[in-house]
Amino acid sequence: MIVNAAAYTSMDRAEADIENAYAVNATAVGILAEEALALGSLLVHYSTDCVFDGCQTTPYAETDAVNPVSVYGKSKLAGEQAIAEVAPTALILRTSWVAGIHGNNFVKTMLRLGAMQPALRVVGDRFGAPTGAALVADVTAQIVARAWLLGDSGAFAAGIYHLAAAGETSWHGYASEVLRYAAAQGAVLKTDPDRIEEIAASDYPLPAPRPANARLDTAKIRRTFGIHLPDWRMGVHHLLDQFLA
Repeated sequence: MIVNAAAYTSMDRAEADIENAYAVNATAVGILAEEALALGSLLVHYSTDCVFDGCQTTPYAETDAVNPVSVYGKSKLAGEQAIAEVAPTALILRTSWVAGIHGNNFVKTMLRLGAMQPALRVVGDRFGAPTGAALVADVTAQIVARAWLLGDSGAFAAGIYHLAAAGETSWHGYASEVLRYAAAQGAVLKTDPDRIEEIAASDYPLPAPRPANARLDTAKIRRTFGIHLPDWRMGVHHLLDQFLA
């Protein structure tokens, strides 16, 4: 098996660094697909909600039309297409709003700002499900174990699947939950978690456009592999327990 967890993930930087974004998110993925085909290996690759434009009012299913609006989203879609062109046995897991113990992420940013500033303004009209990197890893392990047990029988259900925590929230709701739980665990904050100002995305422009609706329909992965996906708050709390230990 080849598990590709590498990606160019800085959405805003990608808007100007197009060549490198495509090199990592598309060209390299195509090479891995070719190697997987040559070796007869299963390729596991991670993609994103950003292959959609976010204009749909319901959660996105795997069969919904893609229409990325950022360089990052376009490069990730190109990676999916590179896999499809080679057509190895591949598992593509689209996820969203991922945060983990390593690297920069929204949870770390809110903790830092909440400890420094008496007031915060956070976007309230973009929606999704915060998803822990640990959850993505655990689900991948379960699916890969199933593929290993099936061996070369051809019964493994390859394809594109949406993987995100259950439930939904806005970035504002996400920030409020982060600071509320952190305060309950004894973190010293200057920001009152219940008084974070909710603003529109248009009031906080960024170089890369984000989908207003990043919600993913996870029915397919739950049905196919018998996987239970916990509420997004559980992942946030688990991550904060590690940060605040």
